[in-house]
Amino acid sequence: MYSQSFNPKILLKFFYKLFWLKKRRRKMLTFGLADMEMKLNSSFAESDIGSTQARAAFQWGGTIFAIILLLMNQTGRRSHLLTNLLVLYLLASFPTVLFKLVRGQFGCWIAFLAVASNLFFPEIFPVPLFILFVITLDWLADMLRDDNVPAILCLVIAILITQTEICRARGLENCQCSCYCLSYWFSIACLFFFTILYLAT
Repeated sequence: MYSQSFNPKILLKFFYKLFWLKKRRRKMLTFGLADMEMKLNSSFAESDIGSTQARAAFQWGGTIFAIILLLMNQTGRRSHLLTNLLVLYLLASFPTVLFKLVRGQFGCWIAFLAVASNLFFPEIFPVPLFILFVITLDWLADMLRDDNVPAILCLVIAILITQTEICRARGLENCQCSCYCLSYWFSIACLFFFTILYLAT
């Protein structure tokens, strides 16, 4: 009686539906994980692009305004302390493409010509701090230009530059409101802007 009522087709359909449901659930889980992975990869890629753009802006913008401050310091009131701080700033923020060029044979020849000119004409050609770009050890240069280290170093240098200028002017109330002074402080503010922009990303 029991053997006559038993239908193997019903059992086969049951196992087929169970297998189909498991397979469909596995596909949904796989597609869900793949979608999550794609979203994570896209978010990481966007963050990498943002940090790369901020680093490029920090290197080029900081270098341009540091060079402007150097020129203004050389043409106006000369300060050896400010020159040394700005050269350190340039060492940490110099664009990677130009830094590799300076660290190569081109920079070595310029440094050699500068030292040779200083030997014969010391008053006309003083030894430039540009040599620091060439003689700095590789591991030290890489450490000063790796990740957030250059931004932190440049932020400290910008703070020291600001403090030095305030002490030289004997307070902000004694600063003369001239075109030279405004452009000078605007360049210092740009150093802060590009450095903080890179640290914030």
